[in-house]
Amino acid sequence: MEGDVAVVVYSEGSKGFQQECQQTEDLTNGHSKLTPVLNGLPPGNGVKENGSANGSSYLRSVPISSLKQNGILQSLAAGGEQTKAEEVNSELERAQQEWDALESIQPVLVEDLTPSALISFNEALQHFQTTDLGDLLRNIQPTIRRTGLAAITHFLFGPPRLHKELVEERDLVFAIAQCSLENSQPVHMRVLQTIYRKLTCTRTDCPRYGPHWENVGFQGADPATDLRGTGFLGLMHALYLVMDPETLPLARDIYKLSQHPVQNFPFCVMSINMTRIALHALREEVLSKECNRRQQVVGVLNDFYVATFLHLYQLWKSEKKTISDSGYVLKEVELYAKKNPKQILRRLESFLQERRAGIVHRTSPDALSHSNPSPGDRESRVSSQGGKEGKEMNFTGVCELPPEMEGEARLI
Repeated sequence: MEGDVAVVVYSEGSKGFQQECQQTEDLTNGHSKLTPVLNGLPPGNGVKENGSANGSSYLRSVPISSLKQNGILQSLAAGGEQTKAEEVNSELERAQQEWDALESIQPVLVEDLTPSALISFNEALQHFQTTDLGDLLRNIQPTIRRTGLAAITHFLFGPPRLHKELVEERDLVFAIAQCSLENSQPVHMRVLQTIYRKLTCTRTDCPRYGPHWENVGFQGADPATDLRGTGFLGLMHALYLVMDPETLPLARDIYKLSQHPVQNFPFCVMSINMTRIALHALREEVLSKECNRRQQVVGVLNDFYVATFLHLYQLWKSEKKTISDSGYVLKEVELYAKKNPKQILRRLESFLQERRAGIVHRTSPDALSHSNPSPGDRESRVSSQGGKEGKEMNFTGVCELPPEMEGEARLI
């Protein structure tokens, strides 16, 4: 193979002119020739080959072997490779940062796809009965503290006091109202999933967080944020409404109205407001007479909650109320319910009797409950055949969950 290898060496003369020396090596004979060039001009153009031109220094011939020995070629080649390596490293580092910024994707386990069993009100209530409520019970305010003339007037003309044997049951209700929704409690999650599935008629569980909760009337992606006014009792009442075979049709009627294009309202938030009204009525001893007559607190409170919700539903539907009327309607419903607890409970009983007579030949609207019923659900279905008076709640104890301050749950 024959060819020439050209090597160009630059040096600077005494006057700052750049000198260029070009060497050509004949690979066939191993000899090299050096042709100096000054500012692009060969020696023949006024530049002496072995002297100086205009005071500049001589250009010396440098064999290519000397360049190799001095490591100049190697350093030039290494410099280019180093630059490329730095670029690759920077790209890898940037890619690693982008990868770390991505959220980790967790695989979905097969058991997570299996829907949880529906839970009945009695089963959920038993969870709170058999768990210690300790600190919460010391912080509750089950009655209104009255002093002076107000206390005397209430004693003489107010409602009767609650029987002593019912005090523990009443205190449990207010303790549940201070319990928050805990993700670590399976019973809590089953209650939440049961409410969603019964209202939407779905068979699978939904994610714990997400905008789908707004479909059933919560105000955001986390239902727990709407429970500050009533605690877990707000979910317990909604659970009772959807799991009792007698009140489930009413629950779905109210839910259907809440989805109306004009008369819509957030179902679960409205339900929480009904729980708040029921709690105030219990604290103000409005329900004490009925509780003493039936010898239970939870059953009376549940019926009063449903009766208040029924009253709101009928008022909202008949008078074509909209969400802009919610503040006024809630105040009106609360005043009427507290002033007429006996009448509102009778209206509920009459409504349920008429509905039972009207749907006696129809199939049960609770088709979903047959697909995955819980033992407590079956018990509540059997006990409901004896009427509201036959529903008894047995209390064996009391749940230790973080306390929540009681207050008002407000609509958007």
